[in-house]
Amino acid sequence: MSVNLKVSTIGKGKQLVFLHGWGVNSGVWEPLLSILKDSFCITTIDLPGYGLNQQNMPQDYNLHSIAQLVGQHVPSNSTLIGWSLGGLIAQQIALDFPMKLAQLVLVCSSPKFAKDDEWPGIDPKVLDFFMLQLANDFNKTLDRFLAIQAMGSPCARQDIKTIKQAVQSHPAPAKVALVAGLEMLNNVDLRAQIKELQLPFRLFLGGLDTLVPEGLKAAMTKLAPQIEVEVLSKVSHAPFISTPQDFAIRLQKALI
Repeated sequence: MSVNLKVSTIGKGKQLVFLHGWGVNSGVWEPLLSILKDSFCITTIDLPGYGLNQQNMPQDYNLHSIAQLVGQHVPSNSTLIGWSLGGLIAQQIALDFPMKLAQLVLVCSSPKFAKDDEWPGIDPKVLDFFMLQLANDFNKTLDRFLAIQAMGSPCARQDIKTIKQAVQSHPAPAKVALVAGLEMLNNVDLRAQIKELQLPFRLFLGGLDTLVPEGLKAAMTKLAPQIEVEVLSKVSHAPFISTPQDFAIRLQKALI
């Protein structure tokens, strides 16, 4: 059975495509889009199982099937911008559809989210905890996940409020998508493939981020020297929400 995704496009100019993270939807981009929409053609895509695409999912929900499905809706010559889990999917899209993209931009994302002795990231025990909690209470699980995302931000309470408003403006995500997303964060490792990626590649990290830590800069630079990494010192996991004006300026400077 074929699956068609709903997408939203506004503005005119250079093509930008935004992919959101786990548990939320494209509404999280609204503070940034309100700044950029007069200068760019912006496409936002709710991931399968989320937001406007809550019921639009492939039969086998995994990184490759999602990348194939979402990648079909990415316009040619786009800059693909992925945040957190959306960045992981964006990396797979870049691997599967390299000729479609002009540039790849990741925001607080990684080719491997789970921490190990040689790679900074999220403690797998934390991801296991959220998987267990998800079975009991989605709303409480999301609240806890948002609290971790905002941890360290000078405006953490406002960040959480903004993200929750975005989530609540659309249908709640499908549980199968949430479970599969946590499994991706826990198990996917794209490091070997990403170091071979040839298109322009930029990574923004939050200096106060506890999920995708600042230490990832050194690891990514060692893995693939062609990747440009910029650390935003005074923000946590969602810089486009904490400081949308500043992030918009930095993003525009990074675009080719």
